[in-house]
Amino acid sequence: MKRLVVVAVCLAAYGIQARAAETPERVDRPPRKVLLGTVVSGYEVSTYSLERRLQWMDEAVDRIAAAGAREYPGKRLDLVVLPEYLLSRPGDSAAKEAVRMAEVEPRMAACAVRHDCYLVVPVVLREEGPGEIVSNAAVLLDRSGRVAGIYRKVHPVAAQGSDVLEGGTAPGGAFPVFDCDFGRLGIQICWDMLYADGWQALAAQGAEIVALPTASPETAHPSMYALQHGYYIVSAAPRDHAAVYSPLGVIEAEATGDGVLVHQIDLSYAILHWDAVLEEGQALKRRYGERVGFVYYHPQDAGLFWSNDPSTTIGSMIQGIGLIDRGPDVERIRRLEDRARSGPPASQ
Repeated sequence: MKRLVVVAVCLAAYGIQARAAETPERVDRPPRKVLLGTVVSGYEVSTYSLERRLQWMDEAVDRIAAAGAREYPGKRLDLVVLPEYLLSRPGDSAAKEAVRMAEVEPRMAACAVRHDCYLVVPVVLREEGPGEIVSNAAVLLDRSGRVAGIYRKVHPVAAQGSDVLEGGTAPGGAFPVFDCDFGRLGIQICWDMLYADGWQALAAQGAEIVALPTASPETAHPSMYALQHGYYIVSAAPRDHAAVYSPLGVIEAEATGDGVLVHQIDLSYAILHWDAVLEEGQALKRRYGERVGFVYYHPQDAGLFWSNDPSTTIGSMIQGIGLIDRGPDVERIRRLEDRARSGPPASQ
């Protein structure tokens, strides 16, 4: 804990907020494997009735679960993310598209229970109460089918020349992070990518994974936020691809066409920059064999490393060859630089 405080103080001195993903607790925890699922929906879904969309949801998650059983036998599915606007009606305004929670919750819950997983299901949601409003929402269901939380899109878009937000959608006002049994989950939706506030707020609350239901398959912003904040991002989109972005800011896995993606990550990962001792991961492989896993990106001069041994953390493995996680190493080198120049560099 003392080491965490020292790193946080050093960061604060330069006006930089410490990221939860760079704390020693991450590398010093046992392996935390998380099996993720996502899908490319196609635009035809937007023409379906609500009942047909519910059927599509069931079929899509069935396909994801089947892929998981083939590719990761014996590992249960942890999280499935579905594309923006999924549960709604065809229409030319938010009022016409909107559905009430009671119309869709039983089916969403049954889907989560059937596959024993968390689901992020986008809903154009008619909110109950006086002065009913419509939200572009993402509902999080837990493994028991209970609604574990709802994120309401904070930044709905308005077309150029119009002052109407997404057909009359009300913007949300908060960026919650949800505690799941596999880790801490945040959610952003499509146009939220154009604003940094939500991504920073999720990082400050310790989000480890961010679900991104979206109508756009863009890659630049998710890559940037994953790298900047050190968390995984899982997108689901109607075209081109759905993807898992690693904390190195690269697409680690993706589905294309109308395909599904199942991909396993480990939240107790280490990031190591190039070092002669590391040998791009081969030094760890020689020493620990299949007990260590990694993906090394030669063009990035960096890699993600994790332990496959519940009795040995990745932190102890990399310490075994004389290395430390990149976050603390960056701050160690910064302190050496400041000491050599007798203080931090001038800001102007």
